[in-house]
Amino acid sequence: MRKKVILVTGASGEIGQALITHLAERGNNNILAIDIRPVPEPLRSMCQISIVGDILDTALFERLVSEYAIQSIYHLAALLSTRAEFTPEAAHRINVEGTLNLLHLAIEQSRWQGRSVKFLFPSSVAVYGLPDLETKTKVSKIKENQFTKPSTMYGCNKLYCENLGRYYARHYRQLATDPEPYGVDFRSIRFPGLISAATLPSGGTSDYAPEMLHHAAQGKAYAAFVRPDTRIPFAAMPDAVKAVLQLAAAPRKNLKHLVYNIGSFSLSAAEIKERMLRYYPNAQISFTPDDNRQGIVDSWPADVDDTFARQDWGWQPDYDAARAFDEYLIPTISERYAN
Repeated sequence: MRKKVILVTGASGEIGQALITHLAERGNNNILAIDIRPVPEPLRSMCQISIVGDILDTALFERLVSEYAIQSIYHLAALLSTRAEFTPEAAHRINVEGTLNLLHLAIEQSRWQGRSVKFLFPSSVAVYGLPDLETKTKVSKIKENQFTKPSTMYGCNKLYCENLGRYYARHYRQLATDPEPYGVDFRSIRFPGLISAATLPSGGTSDYAPEMLHHAAQGKAYAAFVRPDTRIPFAAMPDAVKAVLQLAAAPRKNLKHLVYNIGSFSLSAAEIKERMLRYYPNAQISFTPDDNRQGIVDSWPADVDDTFARQDWGWQPDYDAARAFDEYLIPTISERYAN
């Protein structure tokens, strides 16, 4: 008999590490973790099995399904926004073809198990593309169906994969004489910029915020690559993980949508600096905008409308800006660099 497992791809990433920790704390030790890098301890001991592998390796998944019955999939592996702009073709392969491989795995598992396998997919605020700063200033909070014209490969990848998920959930092989009786139970969250105290930034275009934090805590000077007035939505990593687990636990009948915004707080880069100086008065933070990266961030909304998430599955962040800094980011990061 095949062992029942929860599959987590991108397990060594920022969200992956936090998610595995929370799953293990809830008594889920049947985790099958995959990453192109080794899963670090103590996370490895929280998993039933951890594998160094590539999501483009279909032979790997063929071997895994012979041993394991995959109950749900948290597909977190991706090439993030900044790095994707340097290697867009590679980003497309990893972000789109990799996701397609996982969706194919999910539809096969749904067929074999006689039920829809849950597929949790982290999308991004990068799917949005506002035409100019004037529009960004006028529009307060962006809904899921507004301004979805991304200007980055990462944003294009995420938006396309949302639609792939919709296809596998509702329309897979719709003209076949024997259509699939069970689609994939696809559920996606469009994350704002995420700030983690436990892991280092890893290539996102919103990383100026956590980079500011980590440099200030170490007493290192930092030049942010955006203007002081740059504003986008953010969330603390614990809220990101909470949202994934909450959406995963929601009854399917309650979900009127497949893709949801979530929000927590919206800050300008200058406001983040101001908060840093409260805790680290000697922090040396300056602004040296990079025109290309600035253009990307300017195309993202200042905030998002998460009404659907609140209505359908009770989303409510634990951390507003004050609590995120006072109770999570500053204490944890300060302790990290205390020695």
